[in-house]
Amino acid sequence: MGITMTEAAAGQVKKFLDSRGKGVGLRLGVRTSGCSGMSYLLEFADELAPEDEVFEAHGVKVIVDSKSLIYLDGTELDYTREGLNEGFRFNNPNVKAACGCGESFNV
Repeated sequence: MGITMTEAAAGQVKKFLDSRGKGVGLRLGVRTSGCSGMSYLLEFADELAPEDEVFEAHGVKVIVDSKSLIYLDGTELDYTREGLNEGFRFNNPNVKAACGCGESFNV
C-alpha cells in the first residue's frame, strides 16, 4: 500500500523545504506517546537511512522507517484549513481508537 500525500499536503511540504533551503523530503514516523499509545512524528529529512522506505507523491518524497511503516501503511497525509486552524491531517486506516484531543492513537 505505502504512504500517499494529497496535492495540498505536497504543496505545503515543498514550500517548507524551499524556505528551509535543504532536505530530501519529509520524514513520517510514530513514537510512543500520549494517552492512547502512539503519536505521529513529522520532521524534515536531510538524508536517507538504510532502513528507510521512500514514497513519492506530487514531487515530494515521504520517508518512513521500517518500524513505523507497520503502523502507517496505507496512510494518506493531507493538509487542511478549517476556520483559523490549519495543519497536517493523517488519514490512517490502521487506527482503532484515538484520544479525545486527537494527539495520540492506537492500532
